Parts: sequence; structure tokens; C-alpha cells
Amino acid sequence: TMAVLIMSNLLISALRKVIPGGVRMPAYIVIVASFVTIVEMLMHAYVTDLYDSLGVYIPLIVVNCIILGRAEAYASKNPVIPSIFDGVGMGLGFTISLTVIGMIRELFGAGTLFGFTIMPEIYTPVSILVLAPGAFLVLAVLSAIQNRLKMPSATNVPHEELACGGNCAGCTGSACSLNHMKLAEAKAEEALKLQAEKKAAKENAKKEGEGK
Repeated sequence: TMAVLIMSNLLISALRKVIPGGVRMPAYIVIVASFVTIVEMLMHAYVTDLYDSLGVYIPLIVVNCIILGRAEAYASKNPVIPSIFDGVGMGLGFTISLTVIGMIRELFGAGTLFGFTIMPEIYTPVSILVLAPGAFLVLAVLSAIQNRLKMPSATNVPHEELACGGNCAGCTGSACSLNHMKLAEAKAEEALKLQAEKKAAKENAKKEGEGK
């Protein structure tokens, strides 16, 4: 995926002024499919075991959202060199994410890590984690943790969203009341500041009029 992402970013960026806007998505798919075919043939020739284990998942790279997404959002709007680095960065991030998910699945699903036994003998592996549904379960848990860490609070959202913490539907309890108080204080301070600015502007205008 990373190799296809880098190569497709490179070519799409180089052809960004040539590809008509009306057919850009079909053109992107053709470019990505060409590189996927090249990678598939190389793997079939040199790493047959890996090719056989991946099976149909290699052709599915053609419709991988990260590849088409970066082609549309970045490569089609930026020069070649930045697009290459974008492909490298996104590819590394994608690889790290898959590695973390795989490590968690192997650790709790088989009790091993990279083939080495980690969990004690009394541990009972959660067998569903080594199956396809296990990947979705792990991804869901990691996404929930990320969303929880990024959840808006009174300290990281603008004061106009402070009262609800960015979530009006869940605005209940003492924490919400405290946020409402902070919002009221912030608005009062802004009102006083605006009033002082208007007063200063009037005084300046009055002084200028007297000077004339």
C-alpha cells in the first residue's frame, strides 16, 4: 500500500494539470490500478508465499480510501516533491496503524508477539481477535480511545462552545453548570472590553473635534 501510495502520488501530481477535472477520479483509479498490477506481479515473482497469503487483498488496494483520498486531497493540488513526502508520511502512518492493530490482535488473541510467547500459560486467548471480526473490534476500541482523548472540554474549545463542551445534547450535570458560568463570565468580560473601546473611541473623536 505504501509503495502504491508514493508512486501514485508522484504520477498524479506530475499530471495534475493534464488530467481534466471531469474524469479525474477514473484517471486516478487507472493510475492506481496500474501500480497495483506492477506490485502484484513483482510479489508473485519474488515473494510467492506472501502473495499467496494476501490473495485478493492485493487487488483491493486499487480502491483503498487512503490512496484515492490523498490523490484527490493533496497530490492533485501540489507539486511532485511535496506529494512524494505526503505519500511517505501517510504510508508510514498507515503501516504503523496496521502494525499496532496486528500486535494487539496477536497479543490478546494468541498470547504471542511476533511469534514469541508473551502471556503466561494461565491466560486464555480471545480467539475472535485473530479472526477478521477481531480487527474491527480492535479498531473500534482504538477509535473510541482516540475520540475520548480528543473530546472537547472547557479548556480546549472556544468560549462560544464552552457551555456545552462542544456537545449540546450531552450538556447536563454540575460540569455543564460550571461551563455555563465560565461562558457568562467570558461574555461579560468581552462586553466590558467592548464598552471601554467604544468609550475611548468617542473621547478620541471628541478631542479631535476640539482640536479642529
